[in-house]
Amino acid sequence: MDAELASLEQKLEQLLDRHAAEQARLSSQHAATVAENRRLQERVDALETANRELTDKLGLVGSRLEALLARIPEA
Repeated sequence: MDAELASLEQKLEQLLDRHAAEQARLSSQHAATVAENRRLQERVDALETANRELTDKLGLVGSRLEALLARIPEA
Protein backbone atom coordinates (compact mmCIF):
# COMPACT_ATOMS: atom_id res chain seq x y z
CA MET A 1 0.00 0.00 0.00
CA ASP A 2 2.82 2.41 0.83
CA ALA A 3 4.44 1.65 -2.52
CA GLU A 4 1.22 2.44 -4.36
CA LEU A 5 0.82 5.69 -2.44
CA ALA A 6 4.43 6.65 -3.16
CA SER A 7 3.89 5.85 -6.84
CA LEU A 8 0.77 8.01 -6.95
CA GLU A 9 2.58 10.85 -5.19
CA GLN A 10 5.43 10.60 -7.70
CA LYS A 11 2.99 10.65 -10.64
CA LEU A 12 1.19 13.62 -9.15
CA GLU A 13 4.49 15.49 -8.71
CA GLN A 14 5.39 14.74 -12.35
CA LEU A 15 1.99 15.97 -13.49
CA LEU A 16 2.35 19.17 -11.46
CA ASP A 17 5.87 19.71 -12.83
CA ARG A 18 4.64 19.25 -16.40
CA HIS A 19 1.77 21.62 -15.75
CA ALA A 20 4.12 24.27 -14.35
CA ALA A 21 6.48 23.88 -17.31
CA GLU A 22 3.58 24.19 -19.77
CA GLN A 23 2.27 27.27 -17.94
CA ALA A 24 5.71 28.87 -18.16
CA ARG A 25 5.96 28.03 -21.86
CA LEU A 26 2.51 29.44 -22.58
CA SER A 27 3.22 32.57 -20.55
CA SER A 28 6.42 33.17 -22.49
CA GLN A 29 4.65 32.52 -25.78
CA HIS A 30 1.87 34.93 -24.79
CA ALA A 31 4.37 37.66 -23.96
CA ALA A 32 6.10 37.16 -27.30
CA THR A 33 2.76 37.27 -29.11
CA VAL A 34 1.75 40.47 -27.34
CA ALA A 35 5.08 42.08 -28.28
CA GLU A 36 4.72 40.96 -31.90
CA ASN A 37 1.16 42.28 -32.01
CA ARG A 38 2.34 45.64 -30.68
CA ARG A 39 5.12 45.76 -33.30
CA LEU A 40 2.67 44.89 -36.08
CA GLN A 41 0.17 47.50 -34.89
CA GLU A 42 2.89 50.15 -34.97
CA ARG A 43 3.76 49.05 -38.52
CA VAL A 44 0.10 49.25 -39.57
CA ASP A 45 -0.17 52.73 -38.06
CA ALA A 46 2.95 53.87 -39.94
CA LEU A 47 1.69 52.39 -43.21
CA GLU A 48 -1.72 54.02 -42.78
CA THR A 49 -0.03 57.38 -42.19
CA ALA A 50 2.15 56.91 -45.28
CA ASN A 51 -0.93 55.90 -47.29
CA ARG A 52 -2.79 59.07 -46.22
CA GLU A 53 0.22 61.20 -47.15
CA LEU A 54 0.50 59.56 -50.56
CA THR A 55 -3.25 59.93 -51.14
CA ASP A 56 -2.98 63.64 -50.30
CA LYS A 57 -0.05 64.03 -52.70
CA LEU A 58 -1.93 62.18 -55.42
CA GLY A 59 -4.89 64.53 -54.97
CA LEU A 60 -2.55 67.52 -55.26
CA VAL A 61 -0.93 66.10 -58.39
CA GLY A 62 -4.38 65.51 -59.90
CA SER A 63 -5.43 69.09 -59.17
CA ARG A 64 -2.24 70.49 -60.67
CA LEU A 65 -2.61 68.29 -63.74
CA GLU A 66 -6.19 69.45 -64.22
CA ALA A 67 -5.02 73.08 -63.94
CA LEU A 68 -2.33 72.46 -66.55
CA LEU A 69 -4.76 70.74 -68.88
CA ALA A 70 -7.17 73.64 -68.53
CA ARG A 71 -4.43 75.98 -69.76
CA ILE A 72 -3.88 74.02 -72.98
CA PRO A 73 -5.82 75.62 -75.80
CA GLU A 74 -8.26 73.37 -77.56
CA ALA A 75 -7.58 72.69 -81.19
